[in-house]
Amino acid sequence: MALVTRLTRLFQADFHAVLDRIEEPDLQLRQAVREMQLALDQDRQGQRLLQHEAAQLVKAVSGMTTSIAALDEELDICLAAKKDELARDLVRRKLGAQKQLQAAGEQSARVELQQQNLERQIDEQNQQLDSMKQKLELLVSSNDDPFGAAPGHGDAIRGEEVEIALLREKERRAKS
Repeated sequence: MALVTRLTRLFQADFHAVLDRIEEPDLQLRQAVREMQLALDQDRQGQRLLQHEAAQLVKAVSGMTTSIAALDEELDICLAAKKDELARDLVRRKLGAQKQLQAAGEQSARVELQQQNLERQIDEQNQQLDSMKQKLELLVSSNDDPFGAAPGHGDAIRGEEVEIALLREKERRAKS
């Protein structure tokens, strides 16, 4: 029984290895990068929409504040002239404008919170995307290297090596 289980596991492992080679991990990684870029672009579009909404709310709040100030001036005039009927109408309009102003302020706070959350999400997605792009570059560069050299192997040239090579080149040119 143990022998059959071990053979089954061995067969499954070989089968999974074959599937891994067929799936071409570099293509899967490229697709993942494209999908991440698309999600990031959509979030940036959402961020622009939230910024536009916030700007509209700022304009609305400014307009309501101006309107309330104008209603206050008219209310002062009506109360000074002892026109209570007109004053009631102005008070009703002022209360309505104040409620609208309060609602706009609350909506502005919600939009600001959404912007902060979305900004944080975009930063996280940028980091993940950069990480995936680096993995893809490593995978592609290791697949392109026919000799199997480690990625970045040629980049590990020290400054001293460059200086020595330069001195040798100058000396060789001076002799010829």
